[in-house]
Amino acid sequence: MSCVIVDYDSGNLHSAEKAFQRMAAEGGHGPVSVTSDPDLVAQADRIVLPGDGAFPSCRRGLQAIDGLEQALTEAVEIRAVPFFGICVGMQMLATWGREYEDVAGFGWVAGEVTRITPADPALKVPHMGWNDLVIDRTHPVMDGIATGDHAYFVHSYQMRVDDPATLIAHADYGGPVTAVVAKDTVIGAQFHPEKSQSAGLRMIANFLAWRP
Repeated sequence: MSCVIVDYDSGNLHSAEKAFQRMAAEGGHGPVSVTSDPDLVAQADRIVLPGDGAFPSCRRGLQAIDGLEQALTEAVEIRAVPFFGICVGMQMLATWGREYEDVAGFGWVAGEVTRITPADPALKVPHMGWNDLVIDRTHPVMDGIATGDHAYFVHSYQMRVDDPATLIAHADYGGPVTAVVAKDTVIGAQFHPEKSQSAGLRMIANFLAWRP
């Protein structure tokens, strides 16, 4: 089994690569590589899409690499390859991003990405640092992760899902903030699992072992 982490010049690739390689080695799940090559993405058994920065720039960065978005779309929509979006990589699963301008996402998890608006004005945006997860629904990639486990967030926008069944976990930051979404063979985490210690590593291990 092969897992690729997509390199499109947006994402904490070094930390993600090390975390996924560690859990792949521990679980005997095969090689993990970082690539921007559409052919390698098209052949992969698992795909990870990280993302840091603004939604529009991440979408355009992905689209700027010839054949890459097509390879991702065919992998998910035709081959049903397990796909893990992280941070803005998770936000791009949505139908629309509303950061600065309206930009279409993949549309694999219906919803839109909007600015966080905490009810408590003392809470700063971005939502940055450790926060507790609240598990809303069971999912194989969340096995062994419980309400109260910590995750590391850095973001100013969040996905608001259309279908509550696709919301797997949230955090509280002056109101609910989407933390994990999933549908079919796709899962996304708003937090950074590669920086989230035991809970994040468990999520990575579960994803590598996942058989949707």
